[in-house]
Amino acid sequence: MKQQGKKKATIYDLSVLSGCSASTVSAVLNGTWRKRRIKESTAELIRSLAEQHQYTANLQARGLRSSRSGLVGLLLPVHDNRYFSSMAQTFEAQVRSHGKCPVVVSACRDPQEELATVETLISYSIDELFIAGATDPDSVHALCEAAGIRHINIDLPGTKAPSVISDNYQGARMLTQAIIQRFGAADPLLPEELFLFGGRNDHASRERIRGFRDIKSELLGRDTDGSIQPTGYSPNMTQKAFEAFYAREGKLPRGLFINSSINFEGLLRFMAQHPHEAFTDIVVGCYDYDPFGSFLPFPVIMIRQDTESMLAKAFELIEESRPAVKIHLIQPELVHPRTALNGPLDSIRDIDA
Repeated sequence: MKQQGKKKATIYDLSVLSGCSASTVSAVLNGTWRKRRIKESTAELIRSLAEQHQYTANLQARGLRSSRSGLVGLLLPVHDNRYFSSMAQTFEAQVRSHGKCPVVVSACRDPQEELATVETLISYSIDELFIAGATDPDSVHALCEAAGIRHINIDLPGTKAPSVISDNYQGARMLTQAIIQRFGAADPLLPEELFLFGGRNDHASRERIRGFRDIKSELLGRDTDGSIQPTGYSPNMTQKAFEAFYAREGKLPRGLFINSSINFEGLLRFMAQHPHEAFTDIVVGCYDYDPFGSFLPFPVIMIRQDTESMLAKAFELIEESRPAVKIHLIQPELVHPRTALNGPLDSIRDIDA
C-alpha cells in the first residue's frame, strides 16, 4: 500500500499544539500579532510549530521564514478605465519580474473603502503598497506607517510619502494648444468657444485647469467666465452637464477639453442622443488616451500618461531606505488624431502564435 504524504497543519491544528486560540495563531501568521499585544515568545512558538508541521506551503509561509510575504499591492480608484488598467498591467509585469506576486484592488474613489481595503491588505502581510489616485493618500499613509509597510503615491500626490505623478500642468498646456491650433486661420477659435468639462477638486484637475487657463489666455488673449464645467469623474454627471449646456446654448462649444476618459464617455453618451449635425465642427481634446477615441468622425487629440515611466520611478524610489517626501513629475505624451500607439497589452504572448 502506498504511504500517504504527511498532512499539512491547519490553523486549528496549530492552535491545539500551541495552546493558543485560533485567532492568536491567525494574527501571528498574518503579521498583525504586535497590534494585538501578543508576546514575542508566543509568536516564536507558533512560527516554530508552523515550520515544523508544514504550514509554510503558501505565501504566508514565506513570511514566516523571512518576514516577507512576496505580495506587492496596488490600490486603484477604478479598474474600468484604460489608464488605470494599463497601469495595473504594467505594475503586474514589474512585480513578477522581481519574483513577487502582485495584488491589485480598487476602492471606487471612496475614502472609507480605501482605508478598509488597505487594512485588509496589511492583514495579508503585503511587503509594499503603491497608492494610485487615492482620495485621501495621507490617511492611507498613516495606516502603512503604523504597520511598517513601504508605500508610495502615484497619479495623485500626498504630503507624507513620495509621489510620482504626471506633469498635469504641462500636459494640459500641450493639449489646449493643440486644440486651438487645430482651427485654421480662416476660422479661428474664439475664447468663448473653448470649454473644459470634467474633473473635480483634486490635484490633477487643479493643475489641468491651471494649464488650460494659462495657454488659453496666452494664445486667445483671455479666458472667459464659466469656461470650466466640473462634473466629477462620472460619465452620468458629464452627460448631464452637456445636456444642460446644449439646452441653454443650442449647440456645443467648438473646442472641448475633456478632463479624463471617464468624462469623455459622458460626452459620447450625450452624442448618442443627438443628431450628428450637432457636433460636426467640434475639436475634442481628452486628457487620457484610448486608441478607439482617436478614430471617431471628429478630431480627438489625446494625452497619454506615461504609466511605464511613472511605475519605473516608483519602483526605484520604494527600494530606497528613506526616500525624500517630494513630488516627481513624469512628462505625458500628446497623441494626434488617427493614432494608435503600442501599450502594455502588446507584451502578452498569444499561446497559438
